Amino acid sequence: MPYRITITNTGESYACAGEDNLLKAMEQLRRKGIPVGCRNGGCGVCKVRVLQGDCVMNKMSRAAVSEEEQRQGHALACRVQPRSDMQVEVVGRMARAVESRRSASFSFDFRGEGRMKQSDKEN
Repeated sequence: MPYRITITNTGESYACAGEDNLLKAMEQLRRKGIPVGCRNGGCGVCKVRVLQGDCVMNKMSRAAVSEEEQRQGHALACRVQPRSDMQVEVVGRMARAVESRRSASFSFDFRGEGRMKQSDKEN
């Protein structure tokens, strides 16, 4: 059963199955601009803060997420598996990419629906 993951930075949401991690579900939407690094909990590129919901946080590098940060809800999206609907805040490099879509003329939201602004120029 897929869970609804809401990104509070933008208000967007997407579905993520319990056996998948948050980053894998984001990648499957083929949205450009999602930073992806090692996909294995070591680089810290996909850092998020879990604000609400239940999840499993698998082992991740302490260089990327300290024990104190983890106590505050920080984790790497590649190492988080949902167990309920969740609300997350993207932070660091991922936040810049997600929030920059607001000014893009062509973008995909996390539900996979494309929106395109018509150009005044003809091709």
